[in-house]
Amino acid sequence: MAVTQEKIQTVAEIKEKLSTTKGAVLTNYRGLTVAQDTKLRRKLREAGVEYRVFKNTMTRIAAKEAGIEGLDPYLEGPTAIAISYTDPVAPAKIISDFVKENKLQALEVKAGIVEGQVIDANGVKALSSLPPREVLIAQVLAGFQAPIAGFVNVLSGTMRNLVYALEAVRQQKESA
Repeated sequence: MAVTQEKIQTVAEIKEKLSTTKGAVLTNYRGLTVAQDTKLRRKLREAGVEYRVFKNTMTRIAAKEAGIEGLDPYLEGPTAIAISYTDPVAPAKIISDFVKENKLQALEVKAGIVEGQVIDANGVKALSSLPPREVLIAQVLAGFQAPIAGFVNVLSGTMRNLVYALEAVRQQKESA
């Protein structure tokens, strides 16, 4: 097989995408209707997720060059890759929701990549059940806030008790 300049560029492009992705999902898209594929692509695009089809051989070479191990077994048959450069959960969540919404058997999740690590279809399923990034951040911040709120309550309780004591002393002196 002749290695053309075009193939070298394609491998370099895929390598760049795989090494900068936060999260990616590999799917077998065989069996999707054109309308379903268009709808899925629109949902992914709206979430800032890129959805492309690359040749498996090119993807295999690019993954090896990017230092991503364990992707080879999943690169069989037609493979499309949904890539997010900002949210590791987005591709998994959108594709899983799309499969549920449309009751699809056709769209098969093969594997995923999270921060350079390959995960299997079950890992992608688990990832898709995580809440969105914003919700996770809010939960972490709420966790930070709880001890602070408790501390403020303790301090205000002490201040309140001091005020009650001073009030009692004042009343006692007035009556005396």
